[in-house]
Amino acid sequence: MNTYILKEEIQEFIVQNSNADVAKLALQKNPFPNIIWSDILSQIAAKQKAKNKLDTWFNTKNILYPSKISIEQTSSEKTAQHKASLIEGKTLIDLTGGFGVDDYYFAKNFEQVIHCEMNEELSKIVSHNYSILNVSNIHCICGDSTQILKELNNKFDWIYIDPSRRNDAKGKVFMLQDCSPNVPELLDFYFEFSENIMIKTAPILDISAGIMELRNIAEIHIIALENEVKELLFLLKKNTEQKIKIIATNLLKDNKETFSFVLENNSLPASLSTPKKYIYEPNAAIMKSGGFDEIATQFGIEKLHQHSHLYTSDLLIDFPGRVFDIQNSFEYNKTNMKVFLENQKSNITTRNFPDSVENIRKKWKIKDGGDLYTFFTTDLNNSKIVLLCRKI
Repeated sequence: MNTYILKEEIQEFIVQNSNADVAKLALQKNPFPNIIWSDILSQIAAKQKAKNKLDTWFNTKNILYPSKISIEQTSSEKTAQHKASLIEGKTLIDLTGGFGVDDYYFAKNFEQVIHCEMNEELSKIVSHNYSILNVSNIHCICGDSTQILKELNNKFDWIYIDPSRRNDAKGKVFMLQDCSPNVPELLDFYFEFSENIMIKTAPILDISAGIMELRNIAEIHIIALENEVKELLFLLKKNTEQKIKIIATNLLKDNKETFSFVLENNSLPASLSTPKKYIYEPNAAIMKSGGFDEIATQFGIEKLHQHSHLYTSDLLIDFPGRVFDIQNSFEYNKTNMKVFLENQKSNITTRNFPDSVENIRKKWKIKDGGDLYTFFTTDLNNSKIVLLCRKI
């Protein structure tokens, strides 16, 4: 850990250049010849990455940063805060600590948190930052988490793990068994030290694949930030016999949208309908959850088609997603397109439709933007239709 970076004049330089173009800055003469220029530039680049996702770190003096990639891969404060709100207890051990953002928030709900990290440099950086942030109940240990568990030989209220999604043989991977550590293979070992395990996975992981690889799943949380899915969380309980509960949460600027359901093999299919007065598009977390029939049942709305995942009703309801007032609807054909949309300006979405947004724009010369929202989709009669809408 390069503590020379903490010199006051260097820290001031980093702060002053937190909005600078690092590539252009690299061409300038190093104003601190006794410090490696690339180390200073690396701190600036990483601090810039932290600006919009790690306000606490960005706005605190004397924070040290690892590589820019490490900051890109870490949880945002908003998702970390939500994640920490899901569990509580006296002790938690994080087997893949990383930059330590999750543990910073876990420490608010637990008496003691242990941060395990293989990378010695990163472990020292995180320990330093916790002291700067006045966090005293997180203990950083450098080493292999499996060995650390054996050596500590303690029971924990929770184990948290965010397995690395890269390995030497396959590059970027999306199955848990290909991640490091191999959680499915180590589950019995982990359950020796805790009856509760939280596993964070990449948003691209298929939920059904995760269910196939794991067991003892009590809950699955899909966390989206401003309608972009960021994390999947699998909460495992050693002796659970309950059915899996799916909770989809979309974190917004000032509030959050939450939708939950119990995973059933025999859930009733949603009722279908032609377009009514309003159209509903679920948020990204719900789309990821797969609860397409459940949301129709819970909100008393109908689907346009079993595979379109757009919903309709005559009564306006409070809905976890986007809501539109249908101005017009018509069958997708050349005549109708020339009359209603050709050479117009519109925001286009396709759902269960054979053509892409890009091709539709090009074919009909439709510009992006404006107040008009257009859905190209398929109705219950398998006809291709177009909905012209205003957002509510």
